Amino acid sequence: MSSGPIALFDKSFIQSLSVDESVWFDNFYLPVVCPIFYAETLADLSKDTKGKRHPEEEVKRIAEKFPEMGGTPCLGHHELCLGNLHGHHLPMNGQIVVPGGRPILDRGKTGFVIDKFSEVEAFNRWQQQDFHYIEQNFARFWRHSVTTLDLKEQAKIFQSLGITGKTCKTLADAKNLADTLLAAMSAHNQMKLAVHFFGIAREYHQSIMRNWAMMNYQPIHVYAPYAAFVLGIELFFQVAIAANLISTDRPSNRIDISYLFYLPFCMMFVSSDKLHMKCAPLFLREDQSFVWGQDLKKDLSLLNKRYMDLPDKIKELGVLSFAHTPPNDDDFLTSQLWDRHMGADWRTGDEIVDKMPEKNEKLVEMMNKIKELPTIHPEKIDYDDINSMTLSRYLKKRKGSWYQINKDIESEKS
Repeated sequence: MSSGPIALFDKSFIQSLSVDESVWFDNFYLPVVCPIFYAETLADLSKDTKGKRHPEEEVKRIAEKFPEMGGTPCLGHHELCLGNLHGHHLPMNGQIVVPGGRPILDRGKTGFVIDKFSEVEAFNRWQQQDFHYIEQNFARFWRHSVTTLDLKEQAKIFQSLGITGKTCKTLADAKNLADTLLAAMSAHNQMKLAVHFFGIAREYHQSIMRNWAMMNYQPIHVYAPYAAFVLGIELFFQVAIAANLISTDRPSNRIDISYLFYLPFCMMFVSSDKLHMKCAPLFLREDQSFVWGQDLKKDLSLLNKRYMDLPDKIKELGVLSFAHTPPNDDDFLTSQLWDRHMGADWRTGDEIVDKMPEKNEKLVEMMNKIKELPTIHPEKIDYDDINSMTLSRYLKKRKGSWYQINKDIESEKS
């Protein structure tokens, strides 16, 4: 699995890639698969194509580019907000919050063992155009929820408060106004607004209030920082559509903005969506990057051409074996992003490994031992110092023009 920058991506970026380009994205980055991408892809099943490519075929094409070597699903923002409002800590420093998993103590530090991801298994099925009945129904529900969303009615609520294109002229103004509105609220009004926006079921209200009371009713940004982050984006979006800075004519804008909820769990966000290009930088940390999807696509194409020139005996080792790091060359965007997010130490190794690493057997042995470690109590989990994440996944031996794993390996399980 890649040890490169943790990269949140959207559907528009993956769609733009060739299969070969998708191999290098998967190899040199650790892709974050957020639930919005999963749901958007699935929603294509219910599209009216009007004579164009069949919906199942389009979903299959996306699934063929799914980052199966390193793609790691992130827990949904609704579940994360609910946990955060109950006082559960969430890392917001670029770590992926993975669904499921069993906490263990690995060499004195927290680790997680994950047997499988249902999201990854679904994409594996979709590559064979195998769509379960429940997926077809979900697709119809998702598409209906998008097409019936009335952003104009939502905009009227904030317009009634005096927010227009004259009082709020830029997206940066919208961000500042949303922050100001939230800061001006009492802690209890902040909590009420969060519970309303996140659609928290009534059955959880009492436990949230009890846990919050134990922390002396701290402001949301102190008590539940992630929930406050998401709430800030929600307010920003409402202000921006009221000021006509984000179009109310495209209900899909509501879905697109939801990708921003997952910014705390990555190092970089790559998208080919103009709304993301305009809005995401307003919410990124200083140590994060926004990468325009077409720029990275071009770079991945150049990388593909570079490695195509390698001898067959090296390519047959599989990209996981021979290309641990990108080229030690500043002409590549990927190399620049590794410098920014991984430090300069990666440049000290060999760019191309021309034989199977001798440590592979020991690494597999160590990972198998980690999977057998006993589960630790949740109170002993240190989310700010996670040492390892061990997971099982299935890889196709060959993807596009490339062997992902060694040509001579018989099993496709890795």
